[in-house]
Amino acid sequence: MASENVIMLTEDNFRAEVLQSEQPVLVDFWAAWCGPCKMIAPIVDELANDFAGKAKVCKLNVDDCGRIAQSYGVMSIPTLIVFKNGQEASRIVGFRPKAEIARMLEV
Repeated sequence: MASENVIMLTEDNFRAEVLQSEQPVLVDFWAAWCGPCKMIAPIVDELANDFAGKAKVCKLNVDDCGRIAQSYGVMSIPTLIVFKNGQEASRIVGFRPKAEIARMLEV
């Protein structure tokens, strides 16, 4: 079960939630069939709680929103991208420890 602080992205809300956000936004590009995505999901949930009020944490299913994933060059998942002021600020691909992902939001 995802944290209530995780925002599920769609083609319809991506612009408002990510590109127009005043806060930094972590977007987890994932898919239901992806093993490493399932491993990183609890970390993403924890970060959503840790950064509540300071940053947004979102999940984007690449199977449902392939056009958005493609537009950011997401080739493998999980890919986590931090957006600041509507622009990509940092990116990591694959499973990483919580502390490394948290540092992306703190910078």
